[in-house]
Amino acid sequence: MMRSLILALSMSVALPLWAAGTDVVPGSGSLAKAIAGANPGDVLTLLPGRHEGAVVIDRPLTVTGTHDAVIDGMGQGTVVTIDAEDVTLRGVTVTGSGLSSQDLDAGIKILKQADRAIVENNRVLGNLHGVDVHGGRDAEVRDNTIEGTRQFRLNDRGNGIYVWNSPGTLVEGNSVRWGRDGIFSNASRTGTYRNNLFRDLRFAVHYMYTNDSEVSGNVSIGNHLGYAIMFSNKVVVKDNLSLSDISHGVMLNYANNADVSGNLVRGGTDRCTFIYNAHKNLIYDNRFEGCNIGIHFTAGSERNVLTGNAFIGNRTQVKYVGTRDIEWSFEGRGNYWSDHPGFDLGGDGIADSPFRPNDLMDHILWSQPAAALLTGAPAVQLVRWAQSSFPATLPGGVVDSAPLMVAPAMTVPSEYTAMEAEAVGRRDESVLDDFDINDLSSH
Repeated sequence: MMRSLILALSMSVALPLWAAGTDVVPGSGSLAKAIAGANPGDVLTLLPGRHEGAVVIDRPLTVTGTHDAVIDGMGQGTVVTIDAEDVTLRGVTVTGSGLSSQDLDAGIKILKQADRAIVENNRVLGNLHGVDVHGGRDAEVRDNTIEGTRQFRLNDRGNGIYVWNSPGTLVEGNSVRWGRDGIFSNASRTGTYRNNLFRDLRFAVHYMYTNDSEVSGNVSIGNHLGYAIMFSNKVVVKDNLSLSDISHGVMLNYANNADVSGNLVRGGTDRCTFIYNAHKNLIYDNRFEGCNIGIHFTAGSERNVLTGNAFIGNRTQVKYVGTRDIEWSFEGRGNYWSDHPGFDLGGDGIADSPFRPNDLMDHILWSQPAAALLTGAPAVQLVRWAQSSFPATLPGGVVDSAPLMVAPAMTVPSEYTAMEAEAVGRRDESVLDDFDINDLSSH
């Protein structure tokens, strides 16, 4: 009985007894005055209309309303700055930030020590950066529609969601379009970025120095690159879609100990997947389909495991140049290759013969592009026939000793298929032409 009484008293102390609800009328300065007069725990409800910013929420409050309630920064700085713990911003429209990249102007900014902020179901439109989680821990950015600026030059745009040094951030269920990167996570850890939709961006998800985190269930359509995991450790990349992303679907660049599984990459004009100087990654049960190159694997990448993947209808299934063999099967389970004419007399789902996706002529063509003029020459065809008949003459490269006979099936919801068709139809109108994917290796 005494313990129950003590618990009840402690809860009454923790929760402010004076919490109240206040309607805030539109106008210049009205929201700032309401914040200044509010007590911790109060709920401020914005009435429909234009609430001129910028504003700073410097105490634990809930600011809510309908999408007809517009917080407008009038082109100056960040529109809404959250500078207190346990703030919720819900259901409103935020627009009109400044355009200073140096100051990281944003629609919504969560500062250091503004822990446990919740930003949900807002429309964040036409700002330089959409939501900037800048040091606050355990933030939740959920179910927002974020549309960035559309300046012609890519470097003049900001990110939909920028996460910097903000452990425990959850980014879930957002729709992000236009701008530079959908999510740019830099120098952070233990984040979860899942079930978001990204369109018309440079990268859907861009990781730099972000460790022990998860990218799952996201959809990237028609971006320059889907999921770029760079200089990061122990990242889970699973169950994502990359549909007709222009350059790469998934890229591991100086990324180690990643778990990459269950992803579908299809329709890229360049590479489904690029593995660049990345080590000890487990890449399994993915489907790479309909790209110029299924996977470009650089010789500097070591101790990676690839198993259970499907390489379907890529113009070149694998691009790898090396002097030694690399085994792409694990514990008797390899990958599915749509161009492997194998048989399975044992009926165990494993082809009876190994598969090598590349031969000597591939290596020559990659190192000497001018040799492509000789591709159809009888001498070239003779070399390829000889290598297929006498495998000992093959150069070093990828070897799959246990190719699969059946590819794993993956389905794409019809709504995303329609968006993909639209993105392909607009590909020639891309405003991302000032971005060179080859610069990534130096970043």
